[in-house]
Amino acid sequence: MEFQANEGKNLAIEINGEKYLRIPVKTHVVMREDDLFEVVNKYTKDIRKEGDIIFCSEKIIAITQGRSFPISEIHPSKLAKFLVKFVYKSPYGIGLGSPYTMQLAIEDVGVPRILLGCFCAAVTKPFGIRGVFYKVCGQKAYAIDGPCEYTIPPYNQYAKMAPKNPDKVARTMKEKLGNEFIVLDANDLNVDILGKSSKNLDEKFLKALFKDNPLGQSSQQTPIAIVRKA
Repeated sequence: MEFQANEGKNLAIEINGEKYLRIPVKTHVVMREDDLFEVVNKYTKDIRKEGDIIFCSEKIIAITQGRSFPISEIHPSKLAKFLVKFVYKSPYGIGLGSPYTMQLAIEDVGVPRILLGCFCAAVTKPFGIRGVFYKVCGQKAYAIDGPCEYTIPPYNQYAKMAPKNPDKVARTMKEKLGNEFIVLDANDLNVDILGKSSKNLDEKFLKALFKDNPLGQSSQQTPIAIVRKA
């Protein structure tokens, strides 16, 4: 079977002298009513082999957990509208740069921690230190994302929280699929491993596999990748 990389991306990557394939797996547009196992199994069963590692975008996990919402259903508070004015606008995703995503952060992370993060960020900003807010507020805040022009409909009008219990999700998926399972949050700027099925999996290695963002962020519709030693 021949595998094809997403447009503008590479199928293989070399790490420590070893070559690995990152096989993109196209799916339908995953919705809230979908079952994560059924989706992953349906699209990987004819491809995956023993020893493969399955990487899954945290976005479709959050969606199937009911943690993605139409922005019409999110009602930003005065605090959310105020705090969003101070958020750095990244070209790689909206993050908390929208009152809708900021409101989700307030609800999921909690007001005290959000305010502490804002205070720490304000104190360190004059020294050119960035990212302190997310270090204080954690992955729950970092993985929140909102509507962007390049997002596949209907999610160009949605905002989502981070997936719940990603390590537990990864372990459950490994039990059902038989392959190691990784919950991934990646873009052209950064790679984060939110959950993994086994503690002994090297996070530095897992991140290196996706440092060039082979799954893309727009119309590729490939939220799953199978990683295989070439």
